[in-house]
Amino acid sequence: MNFAGYQLLPVLPELVLALGAMTLLMIGAYRGPQTTGLVTGLAVCLLVVVGALELLLPAGKLTTFNGSFIVDDFARFLKILALIGSAVTLILSTEFLADPSRRIFEYAILVLLSTLGMMVLISAGDLIMLYLGLELMSLALYVVAASNRDNAKSTEAGLKYFVLGALSSGMLLYGASLVYGFTGTVSFAGIAASAKTGSIGIVFGLVFLLAGLCFKVSAVPFHMWTPDVYEGAPTPVTAFFASAPKVAAMAVFTRVALTAFPGIVPEWQQIVVFVSIASMALGSFAAIGQKNIKRLMAYSSIGHMGFALVGLAAGTAEGAQGVLVYIAIYVAMTLGTFSIILAIKRNGQPIENISDFAGLSRTNPLLAFFFAMFLFSLAGIPPLAGFFAKFYVFIAAIKAGLFTLAVIGVLSSVVGAFYYLTIIKVMYFDEPLAKLDPMRVELRTVLAVAGLFNIFFFVYPGPLVSVATAAAKSLF
Repeated sequence: MNFAGYQLLPVLPELVLALGAMTLLMIGAYRGPQTTGLVTGLAVCLLVVVGALELLLPAGKLTTFNGSFIVDDFARFLKILALIGSAVTLILSTEFLADPSRRIFEYAILVLLSTLGMMVLISAGDLIMLYLGLELMSLALYVVAASNRDNAKSTEAGLKYFVLGALSSGMLLYGASLVYGFTGTVSFAGIAASAKTGSIGIVFGLVFLLAGLCFKVSAVPFHMWTPDVYEGAPTPVTAFFASAPKVAAMAVFTRVALTAFPGIVPEWQQIVVFVSIASMALGSFAAIGQKNIKRLMAYSSIGHMGFALVGLAAGTAEGAQGVLVYIAIYVAMTLGTFSIILAIKRNGQPIENISDFAGLSRTNPLLAFFFAMFLFSLAGIPPLAGFFAKFYVFIAAIKAGLFTLAVIGVLSSVVGAFYYLTIIKVMYFDEPLAKLDPMRVELRTVLAVAGLFNIFFFVYPGPLVSVATAAAKSLF
């Protein structure tokens, strides 16, 4: 019994999350849509409890299921980040779910199940666990994208995401089967031992595997779903897509590259460098002509994933640390920005066009200030948190000798700054429109926490950087 208990100890947070989600599903199923508020509140509490359990697990590296499930510092760091992203998204969704026509208790349960998939994905130690986690995360995301059933755009977003997601899963599975066929094992440690020389079959499998993962982080050339899904999905769902699933996908991207294929770094490095440059360039240039703020955030997200991959391209512990710092700061910036997008309403109607932010500095100066700070941070302007995120990945790339990649990254940041500054110009220099509705307390709370983290990160960056350093070292 003790042995069985020890075997299940590393997966205790995931078991609690799964059982909690099933319990909430029963509550919702028996008591109907009026339980939406209760189920959402309990779901947030459940995510907090799971986060606490994750932190209370014994220190060091824990493995179970014959090494296919790994809990190390890397997994702990990113799981906590994914749980924060999911919990904050549910908090941001309370107003959306309060509408009598949208009382869907299943929404919170789908977010919980997707989060369970993310946690499994982050701890995956072999290709089978990777696929299980990825599909559990993705299937819930497809449904939640189409959760606003009365809106044709939302339904279209869910369908597009599902069709393209199925294609990417097929590519990933094909890559995994090739890797298994040429190495004779599915575990990352076994693959690393067999793939010391880059045989053509292993490289082919690696290409397909990375193509499937590129879709999940919405990196070029597998980004095509992102703008349409971000625009069509309800805004709280877009905030979810832009935060927690990106954490899990970037985690598995990093783990697969660094732990399953450490012997063939030059082979995957050139793929990551190409994807990174293409994502940074497209994210910067394609966003310039956007009129819809959610589409602009989609291209911004594509660009930011490109910047995060600069750290991975280095293939070093310092590069992995850069990826972790980047993704943590990116989540804070994104959730803060979406809290503002959700807050801006006129006569109860949400607004999505950039022109609707006109004169915000005169009608609501504090909101305009925080939004400007987030946009400056996303552009990477010092001394805001976004500058440090880019600083760590560029330094890692330079130390690894990837000078061209770092230079292209800096130039892409300059181009990207243009469209962020365009929004600031609209807020501060255009004539104001009608007054906004008052901001709800939960949106204010998220905005205050994310905004203060973003502005004052430079004062005391030590804790995040030291935790990210320990997490990155656990991969090597």
